[in-house]
Amino acid sequence: MADLLWDDVESLFDPGLTGALPDVVVPGTSVEDWQAVLDLVEGSGWTCRYSEGGAELPVPRAEAVLSRPADAECPELRVRPTAEVLAIFRFYSAEEIDFDVDLRELQGQDRLDVLCGFLTAIGRRLGKPVVMYGEGGAPGHPLLGFDVERDRVELLAAPLGAAETGAEEGRGGPGRPPAQPG
Repeated sequence: MADLLWDDVESLFDPGLTGALPDVVVPGTSVEDWQAVLDLVEGSGWTCRYSEGGAELPVPRAEAVLSRPADAECPELRVRPTAEVLAIFRFYSAEEIDFDVDLRELQGQDRLDVLCGFLTAIGRRLGKPVVMYGEGGAPGHPLLGFDVERDRVELLAAPLGAAETGAEEGRGGPGRPPAQPG
């Protein structure tokens, strides 16, 4: 059975309401957690592409990418659990795993199931919650997330209006939510 039903969450996947690229966060992480995610990506056979400053490179060890100089361009890892679903990881800090998903790709039950499976795989591997917020953060308003104790993705909030999320049609803020207690 699906963790979430499309009919129950469809409005949370409206890019005009929550922004096209909501923020997904694993709080309270370490370099070892980042490495576990990199190992998960490799071991799962998901398609991925790592880049620094626009140059595509082999995926490095987490320790190497997270020890880059503070003024270096932030590298990104683009992961496709399926051809239709993209997650973009950005290596801002060891203390928080941060990635975006594209709501324009996440329409319908099948793709929602892919997202839930992806969040679950990460949450299980790390033993930590994986929480999705509207684009730009809205830290007090998590939308959905993987609950470690219940071992499933759950709806965490009712749909929000554009004013509450801080997202405007066609654009969202660049910020990330602060780490949540885990």
